[in-house]
Amino acid sequence: MGVLHNPILIPLAAFVMVILIVAIVHFGKMREKELQAHQELRLHEMEHERKLKEMEIEKARIELERARVSKGT
Repeated sequence: MGVLHNPILIPLAAFVMVILIVAIVHFGKMREKELQAHQELRLHEMEHERKLKEMEIEKARIELERARVSKGT
């Protein structure tokens, strides 16, 4: 009698197979959520950088206006 004739082996193998399938699906969903979180974080980071650049431009414009006003007086 070989290992394949063991009555516990087939149900055990089926149970392990189901656990593996569930684990693979679960890890796939986790990876998808992780990638989505990274994408959202990158979008927020790019928006923040854009706002900072706008503020720097506005600051430079204000400083230029101040220099023109003080130079004209």
